[in-house]
Amino acid sequence: MPPPQNLQSAELDDDTIEYSNTLKYLRAYLPPDLATPKLAIICGSGLGGLVNTIEQPKLTRTSKVEFSYSEIPGFVRSTVEGHAGKLVFGLLGVTKVPVVCMVGRFHVYEGHTREQVTFPIKIFKLLGVEVLIVTGAVGSLNSKFKVGDVVILWDHISIPGISGNNPLIGPNQSYFGTRFPSMADAYDFELRRIAFRAAASLNFEKGMIKEGTYCWVAGPSYETRAEARFLNFIGGDVVGMSTVPEVVVARYCGIRVLGLSIVTNMVLTRKPRSADPEKDEPEGIEVHPSHQEVLEASNASATMMQSLVKTVVEMI
Repeated sequence: MPPPQNLQSAELDDDTIEYSNTLKYLRAYLPPDLATPKLAIICGSGLGGLVNTIEQPKLTRTSKVEFSYSEIPGFVRSTVEGHAGKLVFGLLGVTKVPVVCMVGRFHVYEGHTREQVTFPIKIFKLLGVEVLIVTGAVGSLNSKFKVGDVVILWDHISIPGISGNNPLIGPNQSYFGTRFPSMADAYDFELRRIAFRAAASLNFEKGMIKEGTYCWVAGPSYETRAEARFLNFIGGDVVGMSTVPEVVVARYCGIRVLGLSIVTNMVLTRKPRSADPEKDEPEGIEVHPSHQEVLEASNASATMMQSLVKTVVEMI
């Protein structure tokens, strides 16, 4: 049975009261044609420009389509550069699909709890969202990928999740989902097929669309060389500090998921230069990752990602 659109008073506890308060706040300002979006989009580092493609219907004096996270009950603040920290409702594409867009996300490395990071996903479910598109920047562990490639996620490895930090730990909220949800096919096949069709219709450069497995690490420090080799060895193609908690909770809630990641840097996997004078290894020219590099690469690919997401939405 799907979770109710409105929580009943008999079901309210300390957590669900917060969900109810958030819903009441948003619905008090949203015009009727935006109050029940069927699709949600999460914009990662440097990808917030997607919101500029969202159309806003004519509003009344009391309606609103853009909310700062700081004013929404239950939402925490996004503190990362490149994350604007606002929730935007509107219509996307020629088909005028009602959508809700997170411009910036929450991360556990900011000090937020698992529940705070994934709180918006449960709000999306209660609003009526059926499809979630998650975007973000990633480093590549796969030598066949290059900076600027778009990776359609087909699986993930949750390093924090399998070591005791799964976002579903805690009392089960049965109106959202089952205690033990399957993650075997977390990334919807039909949505991935649509993403390939959308890229083809936009005449993307051949070979720049890849499929791969996302490794979630907690951050905020980037991976050591040994860690990067390990992640690649166990099957990871790309690595990042977000996405997976949102995907896990979305699937728990019965929301279909499409994951799209932009490769912004190549992760250093070569062993460090030996200090042994007898080996006399030459010093290599390598670029260490930085958040500024990630933002610059994301911004360079932003228009492409915006076009892809918009076309995907029109095809769903």
